[in-house]
Amino acid sequence: MKLIKNGRLIDPKSNFDGQADLLIDGEKIVKIAPVIVPRPHDEIIDASGKIVAPGLVDIHVHFREPGQTQKETIHTGALAAAAGGFTSVVMMANTNPVLSSPELVRATMELAAQEKIHIHTLASITNEFDGKTLTDFEALLEAGAIGFSDDGIPIKSSRTLKNALDRAKTLNVMLSIHEEDPDLIDQLGVNGSDEVRKNCGIEGAPDVSEYSMIARDLMIAYHCQSPLHIQHLSTGLSVDLVRFAKTLGAPISAEVTPQHFSLTENALDDAGTNAKVNPPLRKSKDIDKIIAGLLDGTIDVIATDHAPHTVKEKAQSLRKSPSGMIGLETSLQLGLTHLVASKHLTLLELIRKMSTNPARLYNLDAGYLAEKGPADLIIFDAQIDQEVPSVFQSRATNSPFIHQKVKGQVVMTLCKGQIVFKKNK
Repeated sequence: MKLIKNGRLIDPKSNFDGQADLLIDGEKIVKIAPVIVPRPHDEIIDASGKIVAPGLVDIHVHFREPGQTQKETIHTGALAAAAGGFTSVVMMANTNPVLSSPELVRATMELAAQEKIHIHTLASITNEFDGKTLTDFEALLEAGAIGFSDDGIPIKSSRTLKNALDRAKTLNVMLSIHEEDPDLIDQLGVNGSDEVRKNCGIEGAPDVSEYSMIARDLMIAYHCQSPLHIQHLSTGLSVDLVRFAKTLGAPISAEVTPQHFSLTENALDDAGTNAKVNPPLRKSKDIDKIIAGLLDGTIDVIATDHAPHTVKEKAQSLRKSPSGMIGLETSLQLGLTHLVASKHLTLLELIRKMSTNPARLYNLDAGYLAEKGPADLIIFDAQIDQEVPSVFQSRATNSPFIHQKVKGQVVMTLCKGQIVFKKNK
């Protein structure tokens, strides 16, 4: 058995935050108590001065397999997740080919099952992301998908979205969608502001391209009364719209990425194409509203949108380079730095949005610490200051946070009772 002693245990599901020991037998937690006396054969893990919390849950990652394994593989993505404290992740469907068929979903999940963390996947809402023809939801769920998304290719047709929501409701499953109207965008990945236009000579993606589509889709979800998850919102008005729709009783949820509460459009000046992401980084006034949305519960989840690209791809011009950045290995640190240290959220609130809440959206047995519960947990130092390194467990290095000062460090990640990551001293 493994006995974790002397840590500050945080469990958002029960709202517990205090000193406690935790005993693991196999894949389960068997005892939590203020003090557990070790027995001769127990493996002792000393968590003195550290936080013991549920393993983090990321419901928005791109592991690029099949078809783009030069960027990332399911294996290297799993390593990056464990290093960042994540024990459960949900992959997106925009692989090559797209996860539109039961055969491909089944093969992908067979690869995922070989990893040491819990890996789930979404399938595409429409066939090959055509935005028109719904996939066979029932067959894809049977093959192992846990939900549906056309992330990366927003659904332009209102009728298609409504039909998808109606079908999802009958199956009690959630749709997760990317909200950017391509008809209102000149160049993806950069903010459509006067400053960016002046500095980069690019029209970009204005905030109206996001909040106009969000407004439409929130009202369709309200009409259908079918669960809809808004991915990586980036504008202040988007937060206002989600808050309003929730007051109406729409069955909706929303996520934000660490980059969208940590960086503004000015990051393009320092990080170049590594700061190019969909939706784009916005302004400080948008960050203020995002933080307010995290605080009042309008934004339920923090998710990374981990999007690996090769060095060669990111070395292209701002217009030609693909959008996206890696995030699994810096997500917790950015939350500690920009939300907890700045006293916007408590540690318990941060962990809730990174574990308990995302697990709840997909009915995953994760995101909590309890006797008879899964032995999926993270041990981390919340106080240590360090610099983001330039080398990652991920195959990719496209991060705008390299060499930035951040708080926190993952010391150990355990999944299914086994140590899947341990920080070298």
